[in-house]
Amino acid sequence: MPRGDGRLSHDLLPGEKGPQDACGVFGVWAPGEEVAKLTYFGLYALQHRGQESAGIAVSNGSQILVYKDMGLVSQVFDETSLGSLLGHIAVGHCRYSTTGSSVWENAQPTFRATAQGSLALGHNGNLVNTAELAEMVARLPGEQHVSRSGRSAVTNDTDLVTALLAGYPDLSIEETARQILPQVKGAFSLVFMDEQTLYAARDPQGIRPLVLGRLERGWVVASETAALDIVGASFIREVEPGELIAVDENGLRSSRFAESKPKGCVFEYVYLARPDTTIAGRNVHLSRVEMGRRLAKEAPAEADLVIATPESGTPAAIGYAEASGIPYGSGLVKNAYVGRTFIQPNQTIRQLGIRLKLNPLKDVIKGKRLVVVDDSIVRGNTQRALVRMLREAGAAEVHIRISSPPIKWPCFFGIDFATRAELIANGLSVDEIGASLGADSLAFISTEGMVEATDQPKERLCCACFDGEYPMELPDPQLLGKHLLEAEIASAGRAPGVRNAGKNRSDADGVQSMLGGIGAADALRRP
Repeated sequence: MPRGDGRLSHDLLPGEKGPQDACGVFGVWAPGEEVAKLTYFGLYALQHRGQESAGIAVSNGSQILVYKDMGLVSQVFDETSLGSLLGHIAVGHCRYSTTGSSVWENAQPTFRATAQGSLALGHNGNLVNTAELAEMVARLPGEQHVSRSGRSAVTNDTDLVTALLAGYPDLSIEETARQILPQVKGAFSLVFMDEQTLYAARDPQGIRPLVLGRLERGWVVASETAALDIVGASFIREVEPGELIAVDENGLRSSRFAESKPKGCVFEYVYLARPDTTIAGRNVHLSRVEMGRRLAKEAPAEADLVIATPESGTPAAIGYAEASGIPYGSGLVKNAYVGRTFIQPNQTIRQLGIRLKLNPLKDVIKGKRLVVVDDSIVRGNTQRALVRMLREAGAAEVHIRISSPPIKWPCFFGIDFATRAELIANGLSVDEIGASLGADSLAFISTEGMVEATDQPKERLCCACFDGEYPMELPDPQLLGKHLLEAEIASAGRAPGVRNAGKNRSDADGVQSMLGGIGAADALRRP
């Protein structure tokens, strides 16, 4: 079997990249169970959250063994590798990189030796004080893992947290976590373990989801409730924002390391989470259907058929059809196996672009006035190609409806959007975007309509990618960015600057303060 290389189809087809989430995490404490296989299937259920690499760490009570590689969960593991991972505690991870490159060294779980044994950790989210954490790690006794003026083999925020948790020999892992986690800023849903104990922790804002489940002979923590369903665990509750959970032979215990200030990511409802997942008591599929209903009321269209951009636009398209009375139909067929490719496409295949993923049902859409429902627009390249393809297939009119507001701001908490200059909604009106796409009309749901569809109060949600209202203070722009550690932006001896929270809107020109380190310099220029 060929091994994964971490390359996604959007790497090989420029312009086809949509919003990418950070990771999926899974942990289990279950004596007498095949915890590696439980973790494998848990990660399988979370594969949509990260497809670059996958890994599982298992403890048998005396030592931890980690197995990880680039590629999908099914490409990294087989019966032989899973059979070698014996124990009663496991931590699993599937990764999409938001800090650090997509290389084997940055695959998770991360591993560290400690004074008492060892530590393995998986992280979903993205931290905003990476430079500050690197300074803290550099000050650890005998620690030369990362310094502001040195090189580091591993260049991600997760490894910094792992080093800090393992870096205090006079304290237990649990005591260290209670001291270190309040100093970690950003989005983090963590699962980690030593030889005897499984831990889980969630940032005080609870930006990324994390849930607790019960097995007959143990406990499970996972990014989404769908992963609990897959392994037969019953849902108990969400891990609370600012909570640290520990599970060992004495049972489960909980403590708080920070005050809860909920700001869950609204984009989990829009796109990121599986439709069969429940977040804050609200089923994601029902939220997306309701977004479609509200979109139909806010932005009606005279049309013959409602179709979805599969699969992410399907629930909202169903809701739009229900509320508008326009029939719902299947106008596009999706290739379910296009998520990864190990074959470099030639220029001819590249020009086909979106047809690698979607193909129109010509007999269904020919001569029809179409409402095409999608969940979001980032760059607009996919929608532009889709409109052209539908017109070539005979569509009389193409009306685009989007079940989220225009994305105008970058995310620093675990979604790898384009830089702000690449976001098509930055600097263009809705009509201008529609004209750019070649659509007969374009409309987005309002922020109010989207939020109401989640059944959550707006004050408990982070909508920063839509409204620029960030839930915490952000460092100076040069101290943000996916490749911050690799580029060593922060020079030695320079203290990280921090902007006043003050709702964290942009500066006067609306661009500079929302950049984000290396790779975002082009945000000063429109493409």
